[in-house]
This record gives sequence, structure tokens and C-alpha cells, in this order.
Amino acid sequence: MDGSAELGEFLRARRALLRPQDVGLSLRDDRRDAPGLRREELAQLAGISTAYYTRLEQGRSRQASQGVLDAIARALQLSDADTAHLRRLARPRRAARRTLEHPESARDTSRRLVAAMEHVPAVIVDRRSTVLVWNPLGHALLAGHVDADRPDNLEARPNLARILFLDTCARKLYPRWETEARRCVASLRLASRNHPTDRLLADLVGELSMKSREFAGLWTQRPLLNCSFGTVYVHHPLTGGMELSFQTLQILDTSGHRLITYHARPCSESEASLRSLEKLI
Repeated sequence: MDGSAELGEFLRARRALLRPQDVGLSLRDDRRDAPGLRREELAQLAGISTAYYTRLEQGRSRQASQGVLDAIARALQLSDADTAHLRRLARPRRAARRTLEHPESARDTSRRLVAAMEHVPAVIVDRRSTVLVWNPLGHALLAGHVDADRPDNLEARPNLARILFLDTCARKLYPRWETEARRCVASLRLASRNHPTDRLLADLVGELSMKSREFAGLWTQRPLLNCSFGTVYVHHPLTGGMELSFQTLQILDTSGHRLITYHARPCSESEASLRSLEKLI
């Protein structure tokens, strides 16, 4: 999908989520061809002409000013993340000439860093959420039922998105599975936006859309969430429930690789459970 079509899809999806009464408009009639606000109603709220907004939604205008975009964002009641995404869609950056489509590997320095983090679950993934390397505690926490050496097998590397949506063990591991699912889709959405020519990423999205009804639904909803840090709730089969903080760090090179670490609050039951898991591996 090109940028113009994606912008239009985003605007239509967000417009469909709002009702006239949600934004203080009187409901003139109950007969509507589609759910949500009409184009003229959204244009009225944003203070722009219906014709101009229609051209923008149809991808026939790519010169929207910052002020217009901010007005549309306010009218659609967008979050900060949604607003930033709207700006990226309306003012796309030039795509990189070359996109890596072959299996990637973590740098030796990154591997040594992960190995040195003995008491912290750690994993390095590429932009497609494919695991390039994990330490023993990271493996035990996220996918202990998967062969620990799988990241070294270029043909069968584990993928955290694929595990989350297609592996039944993930449903039991994450008590708040829906939250993790939305984070995962948001991360893949951002990666797809930044790397529109990545064939392997497109293949992954296509596979998950075909095999998982939940993924297909979330992909259409276009969730935009903070995926860099937060709290994850885990019910591990060996140690029980844990409340962990995760932090995602971008490796500052051209690879797009990310280091994800997990830790528990000091002196908490979750920290005790994490230490128990460490002793079992």
C-alpha cells in the first residue's frame, strides 16, 4: 500500500470511531450509510473545507500544513502517538534505496553484551521481531518450550510476533494477552511504515493475517502504542505470576536491531520468582 492510500485508510478508520454526539454535534438523523462521522462533519470540526478534507482522505493532496494536520488530529481526538503517525503518513520520508531481505545476525559485541547480562532476561530482535540472540534467562522467560539454540538456525529462528499469535503457549504465558497483542501489532505497523520495501516483513504480516483472525483485526485497527517501555504481566509455568518492567533499546547502527530487557521491582515477589526461574535453568 502506498503512502496516499495508507493515509486515507487511517483517516477513514479514525473517523468511523467517532459519533456526532461524541464531539458535541447534534444528530440530524439516524440514517447513515457508514458508521462514524461524515466527512463534512469532520471538516467542520477541523475548520477546513469539506472539499479539501476529501482530497486529503482520497490521497489527492499531499501538501497539508502542520496546522491543518493538528486541527484534524484534534477533531479526531487522536492521542500523541496517533498524531505523530498522522504526520508521518501525510509527510512521508523518502524510502531507503535498499532494504535487507536476507537473514540478519547480531553483532559479536551485541552477543557478548547479552551473554554478560546473566541475571537479566535479555533478547535481541530485528525489526521483524525475529530473535537473533537471547540469553538463558531471556529464553526461559519468553519461550522456554522452544529449543534454546533456535536463533542460531537461520531457517527456523523464533519470531516473537509469530509465537504471540500462533503459539498456544503464549496465551497461557500472558494473562493480559490482548495488551501484548496490540503492542506487537503497533511495533510491526511502525516497522512497515519505516521499511515499506521490506519483503520479509510484508511476508510475515501476510502470514499472520492469514493464520490469526486476531492479528488481522488488530492490523486493520492500526493500534499505535508505546512499545519502548512498560509493564508486562507473565504467568510462567514454572514460577507463577510476575509483574515485570521491560525496556527496549535501539542499537545505534543501520541494522534496526533492538535489545529488550526485563526486570522486576527490587525485593518484590516478582523478583523472587525471577530468581527462582534463574535457578531452574
